[in-house]
Amino acid sequence: MKVDKLKKELISQKNSKFKGNMYHFSQVVFSYNSNKMEGSKLTEEQTEAIFDTSSFLSKSNELINLDDLIESKNHFKLFDFMLDNVDAPLSKEMIIEMNTILKRNTSDEENPAYNLGGFKVVPNITGMIHLTKTTAPEDVEKEMLDLLNSYLKLDKVSLTDIIDFHVKFECIHPFSDGNGRVGRMIMFKECLKNNIMPFIILDKDKPYYLRGLKEYEQDKQYLIDTCLHFQDVYEEVCKQLLDFKIDKK
Repeated sequence: MKVDKLKKELISQKNSKFKGNMYHFSQVVFSYNSNKMEGSKLTEEQTEAIFDTSSFLSKSNELINLDDLIESKNHFKLFDFMLDNVDAPLSKEMIIEMNTILKRNTSDEENPAYNLGGFKVVPNITGMIHLTKTTAPEDVEKEMLDLLNSYLKLDKVSLTDIIDFHVKFECIHPFSDGNGRVGRMIMFKECLKNNIMPFIILDKDKPYYLRGLKEYEQDKQYLIDTCLHFQDVYEEVCKQLLDFKIDKK
């Protein structure tokens, strides 16, 4: 069975509104882990409760960040947007819309320096210990268009091409916030689009992912192997919930 079957099942299950299926699993695990990697304090159980009921019971005296709640729900919407546009070619407008969906109604939306609905207008960096410069705001649009044009010219997209796009996207860091989450959603989308097993990077293995990004220019294989591991993890869940064999490329 091809990954195209998984794509069709995710879309069908999204529309069915049933719980406990591959779509439900993907939504909860993706939102929890991708947001957790960026500092969210919500647990996986709380994330699932938000997905199921838009509410959860917090522990006594537990301080809940409103943006964590909003971004959890927004990530669900972002996943749905990805499925709705899974076969469409990547574009500047699509990527900006993805970031807008993720950050809508958060405290950043009210901050003019964030420039929600557009690329960053304030310089930013990645990493807190080993600081890495990113593309200057005035150069972001050109570098993003160059990256997109180069990617869209590929005759056949491989997993390595998708990872390479992701690394370059993160180096540009086109938004004031949400770059990692949008970038990881793009990888999931492009895998589904190109009949490649998608994957969700787990927060518990975040150090391997970050090391892969940091050392990519010197050793591409480390990040590739890390993503292959996450493919195996996601495929195993597919086998359990969808009961079919998926060919990986």
